[in-house]
Amino acid sequence: MNSESTRSQPAQTSFSMDDFAKALEQHSYEFQRGQVVRGKVETHESDGAYVDIGGKSLAYVPAQEVSLRRITDLSVVLPLEEEMDFLIIREQDEDGQVTLSRRQLEEKRVWENVLEMQENKQSVQVRVTGVNKGGVTVNLQGLRGFIPRSHLSEREDLDALVGQNLTATFLEVNLDAKKLVLSQREAQRSVAISHLEIGQLVEGKIVGIKPFGVFVDLNGVTGLLHIKQVSQNFIESLPTLFQTGQIVKAMITNIDEGKNRISLSTRVLENYPGEMVEKMAEVMESAEARAARAQQQIMQ
Repeated sequence: MNSESTRSQPAQTSFSMDDFAKALEQHSYEFQRGQVVRGKVETHESDGAYVDIGGKSLAYVPAQEVSLRRITDLSVVLPLEEEMDFLIIREQDEDGQVTLSRRQLEEKRVWENVLEMQENKQSVQVRVTGVNKGGVTVNLQGLRGFIPRSHLSEREDLDALVGQNLTATFLEVNLDAKKLVLSQREAQRSVAISHLEIGQLVEGKIVGIKPFGVFVDLNGVTGLLHIKQVSQNFIESLPTLFQTGQIVKAMITNIDEGKNRISLSTRVLENYPGEMVEKMAEVMESAEARAARAQQQIMQ
């Protein structure tokens, strides 16, 4: 073996601690913004927490990124030595430290949950947190939502709603725009509809009269008594028979939950064509007794 080659071999294999440190600095851990990583909580500070995610330095979680909820004690949501998932919101700085968020990861998962609830047409409980000219702001699992005044049951004293829990359904869920619009009235309407069925005799108040029919309020849901369903005889003018605020009884002939549409009929309560025109009060008074026969007619 060549002696010169033998002498040069130790120089090729020597690797000092300085070399090791430099190699460590050059190593890329490939932590990228938007990446979900697993980490163990190491320490708590007044302004945040430090988490070991296997990088050159401990990662940092600012206090405002700890949770969707207001937290005064970090140990409640970030117990020491606890392993959990985090979202990288800022890539490594010159010291190799990345910035993490638990809050944004929670927010992402809540939005996904909300989208699923909207798809399943679920009702949710929200807490009123504030008031503005257009309606009220609400909290849904940490997300900020809005209920327009027109979709509230109480439309006058909105300040009295602050702090209350309301049942609502979704009008608009836009993840990209972080827009969440809900309706209390639609939720109440859905509940009201769920208690109705075809062939049921109902009583309600007339809230509108149009040339084609009469609108009847049935405890939060509106039914339509079409002009052709008032009597077996032709009706020339509805205002000559009905007036706004009048109480009427009618049979449900159809329910379209998707459109919140209830179809009503009084003609099925008649003993003979035109009875609703000639003796409406009598038909209304004995409606319960007529309902069994009318139900059979509707279900045929």
